[in-house]
Amino acid sequence: MRRRVTFSRNLTLSLSRTCRCYCKYCAFATHQAHLYSPEEVIEILDGAARRQVKELLVLTGERPEVNPEVAERLRSHGHEDFTAYVVWTCERALERGLLPHTNLGVLGREDLARLREVTASQGLMIESVAERLMDTVHAGSPTKHPARRLETIRAAGELRIPFTSGILVGIGETEAERMQSLQAIAELHEKHGHIQEVILQNFVPHQRYYGQEPAEIADAAARAYWRTGIDGDAGQPPPERPSLPLPEWACPVGIEDMKRLIAETRRLMPDVGIQVPPNLADWWSELVAAGATDLGGLSANGDHISPEHPFPSPHQVRKQLQRDGFALTERLCVYPQYIDPEWISRGVMHTIKAKYWSFIPRRGSGRTDPPAPIRPDLLAGAVERGRHGIALTPEELTAMFAETRPEVIEDMRQAADELRAELAGDLVTFVVNRNINISNVCTVGCAFCGFGQGKRSPDAYEHDEREFVARIEEAVDYGATEICIQSGIHPDWALEDYLGWLRLAKATAADLGVELHLHAYSPMEIAHMCDISGLALAEVFARLRDAGLGSTPGTAAEVLHDGVRERISPNKLPVARWVEIIRASHEAGLRSTATVMFGHIEEPWELAEHMRVVRGLQEQTGGITEFVPLSFIPFQTLLGRTHGVEEISREENLKHTAVFRLALGRTVTSLQASWVKMGIDAATESLRWGVNDLGGTLMEESISRLAGSYHGTKLDPDQLIAAAHEAGRPAAERTTLYEIRLRYELPVAV
Repeated sequence: MRRRVTFSRNLTLSLSRTCRCYCKYCAFATHQAHLYSPEEVIEILDGAARRQVKELLVLTGERPEVNPEVAERLRSHGHEDFTAYVVWTCERALERGLLPHTNLGVLGREDLARLREVTASQGLMIESVAERLMDTVHAGSPTKHPARRLETIRAAGELRIPFTSGILVGIGETEAERMQSLQAIAELHEKHGHIQEVILQNFVPHQRYYGQEPAEIADAAARAYWRTGIDGDAGQPPPERPSLPLPEWACPVGIEDMKRLIAETRRLMPDVGIQVPPNLADWWSELVAAGATDLGGLSANGDHISPEHPFPSPHQVRKQLQRDGFALTERLCVYPQYIDPEWISRGVMHTIKAKYWSFIPRRGSGRTDPPAPIRPDLLAGAVERGRHGIALTPEELTAMFAETRPEVIEDMRQAADELRAELAGDLVTFVVNRNINISNVCTVGCAFCGFGQGKRSPDAYEHDEREFVARIEEAVDYGATEICIQSGIHPDWALEDYLGWLRLAKATAADLGVELHLHAYSPMEIAHMCDISGLALAEVFARLRDAGLGSTPGTAAEVLHDGVRERISPNKLPVARWVEIIRASHEAGLRSTATVMFGHIEEPWELAEHMRVVRGLQEQTGGITEFVPLSFIPFQTLLGRTHGVEEISREENLKHTAVFRLALGRTVTSLQASWVKMGIDAATESLRWGVNDLGGTLMEESISRLAGSYHGTKLDPDQLIAAAHEAGRPAAERTTLYEIRLRYELPVAV
C-alpha cells in the first residue's frame, strides 16, 4: 500500500501558561498569573469552528492553580480546580464539533479519568528518562522527574485513554538515554496498547518573550506564512527562522540522529505513529522518507511552544510530499484504531459519529441505518447457496461483506472460484484497448474524485481534434480493438460534441483500414446529454449508436444506494436514473458493463443493496457483459485528504471480490479485476477469488492516476498473459463483447 503521511487540522488553546516548573529550554511558561476567561475561551472556540478545525489542542503549564491568583480566578469562574475548568472548556468544544486533545502535564489518575469523559485523546511528553537532567535543564521542575511522568502515562493506559507521548532531543541527553526513553514508552505500550503516536521533537533555542504573548506571536507568524505559501510561489523556501546559539547544557541534533530515532521507534513500536514537527527543521521531508508517518497538528494559529517557528500550511506540505511520492491526509486527534467505545467515552463518540463518521474504521461505524444487525451465523448455508448461483438475501450478503473470520473467508473464496470455473472456465481474458479521457473539466464535484477540475483550474485540460486523432492512431498501431472514451461533465459541450468524437474516432480508424469498437460515455454523461438536448433516452442512444457507439460503460455507479451517493457526490445522478440509463442502453441494442466503487465510506449493507440492484437489472435485461469492482483510491481525493478514508487492504479487496461473484450468481458470467486499482500482483491473486478477466491494456488512464493510483497506466498483452500463466491458467485476447481473438495456452513444461 502507498505511504500516507497524516496530520491533524487543529487550533491551539493555551488555556493557562502559568507553570510550577522552571525548565531552562521553555519559552511558553510564565510564573505570573495567566488564564483565559470563559468569554475568551468561547470566542476562540467559535473562531475554531468557523475555520473548519477538527481538533482543539489544549496546552497548559504544569498545575497552574499553584499560583494563588490563578486559583482565585478559577473560583470566580465557578471551578474548584483547573481540571474542572479544562473539562468545561472541552464540553464547550464538543458542542461545536471540536474534538479535544489535552496536554496538561503530570496528572493523577482521578484527573485523567475526569478528562477522559470529554477528550478524544490526551498526551504527555516523557522528554527523557535521564534523571541526571533534574540537576541541569530540569532543575526546579519536580514534575519533570521521569518516574512521575511515567506514572501518568501508565495510569492513562490503565484507564484506556488514547495517548500521545514522545521525547525531546537535544537537551543534554546522550544517544543511549534517548533510546532508553523510547524503550520506557514501548514497555508501557506493550502492556496497555494505548500509545497512538510518539513525537520525536528536536530542541531549538528560543528567545524569551518578556511582556509578550506567545500565542499572539505564533498566530501572526502562522497567518503570514500560510498566506504567503498559498498566494505566492509554492516552491519558495520556508521563512527565515531565528538562529540562536545552543545553551551550554544543550547538545547538537542532526538529521542522522533523528533518522536513528525513527528506526528505533519503528523497531520497538511497529504499530505506533511516528511524528516529527515540520516547523523545527527543514529536514522534515527527509525524515518522512526515513519512516516518519505524521506531521502533528499543522495548527491554524501556530506553534505556541515555538511561536517564531510557524508550521507550514497543509497546502505547502502536500505539494512537497507529492513531489516525493507521498500522500498527505488528515486524521483526527484520536487515531482510527482507537475510535471504539472501549477507548472513547459515549459523549465524545457521539460527536465523532455525528460529524466525523468517515474517519471511523471500516470494521463498522455503529450507524443505526442498517435494516438489521449483522448475523455471522447466517453464513452457514449461504456460502453453499451462493456457490450454486442461488440469490442471497440482503442480510446474507451484508454478513459476507462484513466477515472477518479467516476460515469463513476461505470458504467464500473457494465457492467463488468454483462458480467462476463453472461459468467461465479456466480461460483468463483481456482486451487490447486504449482509454481516452478527452477532458477533465467537470461541474459535478465528487468527493471521491481527483480527476475533475473546474474550467478555470490551472490543471484543467481539453484535447483538440488533432490530439484525439493522434491517440486513435497510436491505439491502432498498438493493436487495440477498443477505444474507451469518458470525460468530465463539460459545461460547454452540446450533444453534437459527443456525437462528433464518436464520428471522428470511427473515421480515423476507417482511414487506417481497421474497425474499432467504441465503448464510450458513462451514464452521468448520457444523463447530461439528455439534459442539454431535451431529448429522451431512446433518442439519445439512437443518435449515439448511429455515430458509432458500440457499448456503454456501466461507470458512475459508485454504490447504488442514494444515501451513499448523497454523502460522497450529492450532484450525481440518483440510483433510479442510473438504472434507467443502463436499461435504455440495453433496449437500444447496446450492451454495457456494470461497476461498483467500494472501500470508502459505504457500509456492508449498502454494498448488499448495490448487488441487489445490479442482479435485478441483469435478470430483467441480460445486457451486462461484465462486472467490474473498482477499489477506491483515496490519496488525491477529498475523501482521502480531509475525511480520513484509507486505501482498502489487499485482503479486504480480495474478500469483496469473492462476495461480488457470489452475489451475482449465474446472472453475469464475467468478473473483472482492475489492475490499475489493485495492482497486477493482487489482480493475479484475484484469479483464485472468482475473477476470470483482467480488463484492458488501457495505454493511458487518468481517472485512477489523478486519484493517486501508483500501479501504472499501461500493461502490455505479454504482461497480462504472464499474469494468467502465473496463476496456472490459459489466457486469451478478447473483444469488448467477449469474442475470443487469440489464445495463449500454458507453456509446456520441459
